[in-house]
This record gives sequence, structure tokens and C-alpha cells, in this order.
Amino acid sequence: MREIQESIKDSVHKLLSDRIAYYDLSDYRVMETKIINKITGTTFIFKGLQEQNADNIKSLEGLDIVWLEEAQKISKRSWDILNPTIRKSGSEIWISMNREQENDPVWMAVGANPDERTLVVKVNYTDNPFCPEEIRYLAEKCRRENPDDYAHIWLGAPVTVSDRQLISYRAVRQATDNILECSSSSLIIGVDVARFGEDKSVFCFRRGRVCLEFKSYAKLDNVAVANYATFFIRECHPLRMFIDAGGVGGGVVDILYDRGYKKIVRPIMFGAKALRDERYHNRRAEMWDELRQWLEGEMPVQLLKDENLIQELCAVNKKYDSMGRLQLEEKEEIKKRLGHSPDFADALALTFAEPAAGDAEKLYAPITGDCIESLFAGRETNHTW
Repeated sequence: MREIQESIKDSVHKLLSDRIAYYDLSDYRVMETKIINKITGTTFIFKGLQEQNADNIKSLEGLDIVWLEEAQKISKRSWDILNPTIRKSGSEIWISMNREQENDPVWMAVGANPDERTLVVKVNYTDNPFCPEEIRYLAEKCRRENPDDYAHIWLGAPVTVSDRQLISYRAVRQATDNILECSSSSLIIGVDVARFGEDKSVFCFRRGRVCLEFKSYAKLDNVAVANYATFFIRECHPLRMFIDAGGVGGGVVDILYDRGYKKIVRPIMFGAKALRDERYHNRRAEMWDELRQWLEGEMPVQLLKDENLIQELCAVNKKYDSMGRLQLEEKEEIKKRLGHSPDFADALALTFAEPAAGDAEKLYAPITGDCIESLFAGRETNHTW
């Protein structure tokens, strides 16, 4: 199996057929779409995971061995469906991959922290006693001319930064290792709004160069999200709260405007025209690139040590539109690879939606009235930031 197999030519069918012919294994019958052993009944079949729905994959639960080829391309969704399906007693999943990113879904699920039933073996051309001299020559040439390419192509290391990747794993990991002093910058809150479904409504809290905290909530309606937003505004006094106003988020903004927070709350449309339209395809690309510059700038920044956040930040690929402006891949494509929407990373990107400066406390003097304090009566608040 592999993630995408549009035809039998995309599979290892030919490789196995060639080996059968080379060793003259006459007990195997090679057919157009499968290979069968005429004595034992052993059968090889070839499937693309992306073309299979959950029901089709579950029909394969009687398999003894699954070989996942090019596993670095397999999405989290595909792995999450396949893994619990192969449960026949004594069954095995064999995975072969040349890692592309540090956070390849199958690597994170199996290889990064192998359990007692998982064997991880690194095999390179140097381990192959039959490796042709021509291959060794090309590998050595690559090592001399481009050590980074050599490490990835010939030694199996993940790429440092791919041509498509917007934010490098190295920059994100460095930010999670940094420990900075408490910032005196004004608090900025980004809110990625979801309504029911699998996605979560996420609040991100950032002060200057420090990402402080995330709060996430599932299956909330607009009023409930607005209630949490009101609570955070009144308790934490942010200078700005940027809210994803696309889809259901617009309703949250309307409620907060009605409660008197128009000077603090800013609606942001991801698909709207960028502030610097000559450089960015839309606001989403602009915000994410501001986030990238924040992470990769000369001044150190601090992120929470959260593997889910790291995966989301590194999952976004870039491209350029017909005018040469930066554009990001569609959110649905990211969701396919991650198995979920990048809600936490989007909430962080929203904190870079617009330049924000000023004295936050001056905004709060005119605000009066109790909006939702009664809903939170008696609740202890831990001001960790």
C-alpha cells in the first residue's frame, strides 16, 4: 500500500514480478493486478490508501502483512484508519520511508517514540553490500558539493527546509527551546473560531516575543465563544483581539461589538485583500509570513513545547500566484495531512494580523457593565502570563 496509487505501475508489482522471474519461482502466478502462490494460496494485492474509505480498508482486516511504501507521504488520516484495522493475530505492518520532514505523520506516530512492539532500523546505501560503484560515486560527489542534500538523499535525514515549506522545523524547534523573561509588551489575543464539528475554537495569547498560552474549546456556539472572549477581555485587558470573521466568526464579532468592545476586537477575513497587496495573495498569507519572520528573526522568541503546535506550524506549504505574490495551500490540503485543522497555528498567526501599539489600559476606562461575570462566579483565574 501507498498513499496514492493511480495504477498498478505505481506499485511494487513490477519489482516483485522481476524478482519472481529472476529466481525462477514457478509456484507464483503473476496476474495483472495481483500475485498468487499456487501452492500456499498466498496473495499479494496492491492498494492506494487515499482511494480507500474507512469501510473499504476495514474489509482488509484479515491481512497478515501490510507493506507501506513511500510512507513519508502517508497522511495522518490514512494511518489512523489503517493502523487499528490490521489486527489479525500475528499480523505486521512493514514501513519503508525516506523522511521528508521532521513531523511526517507516520514517523511521528511510529518512529519518533517506538514502543516495545516496534522495531526501527535505519538502512542506507552504505549498508548495501551490492551497492554499485556508480551509486557510491554519486553519493560522494553530493556529499562534497551539498552536505544538506547528501544528508537527506543519501542518509535519510529529513530536509532542513523544503522548497515548499513556509516555516522551517529548525526555527520552530529553536523557539520551543528558548526561555525568555516575562515580556512587558501589550497582550494580543488571536481567536480561530469553529462551530461544533471536529475543529476547535482556539484562543492564543501572545506578549511581544513570547507566546504565552492557548485555550481551546470544542462544540461551542457563537454565544459561548463570545462569552469566553468577553471573559478574557475583562480579565486580561488585551490591546487587541483579532478574530477570524470568516464563516461563523462574524457572529462572534457582532456579539462583542454589541457588548462595547469595538475598540479592542478586530474582525479578520483570511481571504480578504492583504494590507500589502503587492506582496501577498490574501490576509492569510500575510499573517502567516509575519509569523514566519517573527520565528526566524534575529531576536529570539518563545513558543510552548507542544508537538501538536509544532506539527501545525510546519505543515503549511507555500506557492506563488500569477502576480508573484506569496500564497498558501488550501486549508483542506493541510487538514488531510495532519488529520485535523491547524486551529492552534491559525490562532497564533492571527496575533500578527495588524500592527498593534498603544496603552491597553486606556481602552478599558470607558467600559462599564457586567457582561458575563455571573457565568464565571467563583472561578479561580490562574494568571500564568
